Amino acid sequence: MPMVRWWIVGMLFTLVNLPGLYILHDQLNLPLPAASLIAGEFGTLLRFLAIDRWVFAHPAPNLQRLWQYHIAVASSFAIWWAVTNLLPNWGVSYLLASIAGTACSVGWSMLTNFRWIWRRRPAPATSVIATGLTSDD
Repeated sequence: MPMVRWWIVGMLFTLVNLPGLYILHDQLNLPLPAASLIAGEFGTLLRFLAIDRWVFAHPAPNLQRLWQYHIAVASSFAIWWAVTNLLPNWGVSYLLASIAGTACSVGWSMLTNFRWIWRRRPAPATSVIATGLTSDD
């Protein structure tokens, strides 16, 4: 179920980010670099909160997961950018390269989200000494 929720959050925030960018750029007349940075960061923070709470059921966000999420998002962007800009050097259409970059960055994002930031950690083993139990009990 977390995987389905993760995809839902990603798709919803893709749709939410576009109107935010439109408002910042077309309505508030911010330059595109500033508007896209603000919209991107706002979307990243909201997406983090939704994933942290709804997908992975944490009662409250923490700075460590937020920092890790920012690293994951930045590295996903770098992967998308690299693939989108490198594949055309080998004759691939830039549009197909962008789709390939998206697939690569989403795969990386899933890996970092499920295996690094929100991985399930094993419960600590209970020590026999700590519980006071012995084999004679």
